[in-house]
Amino acid sequence: MWLRPNRALDKRGLRRLIIGLAVLALAIATLGAWQGNVFAPVFALLEAFAMGFALGAAWRAGDRGERIAIGPDTLEVRQLPGRRVRRFQTYWLRIGLAPGAGRQRLLITSHGNELEIGAFLGEEERAEVSRKLMVLLSEVMDQSRR
Repeated sequence: MWLRPNRALDKRGLRRLIIGLAVLALAIATLGAWQGNVFAPVFALLEAFAMGFALGAAWRAGDRGERIAIGPDTLEVRQLPGRRVRRFQTYWLRIGLAPGAGRQRLLITSHGNELEIGAFLGEEERAEVSRKLMVLLSEVMDQSRR
């Protein structure tokens, strides 16, 4: 199972959005300069660079994700980007929603170890992932008993 944040634009769409907003800001600044505000284009350029940087940083934050693999003996959570992997024994595993920091947290716990997954998802999505993980875990446990 892959968990990834929702992303409305691809890289090409983001580039087009930034260019469109920068052109619009510079067009309005040019109109302001024509009216006598000679500093408007300078501030519009500064705004365009800051806006492009901020939108790019927000878009890159959408690269994070989590890959969850359930086997007969272990549940593995690989957090991306990076190579951090956490493994839990499926027999002692608990999956549930817990209140915290003004929102529900989706927690995997086993032997006193706990890991929050799907922090970038919405409330309904976390509840759905919790249900799906419990169903998948019960199916794996049933197959291993046979």
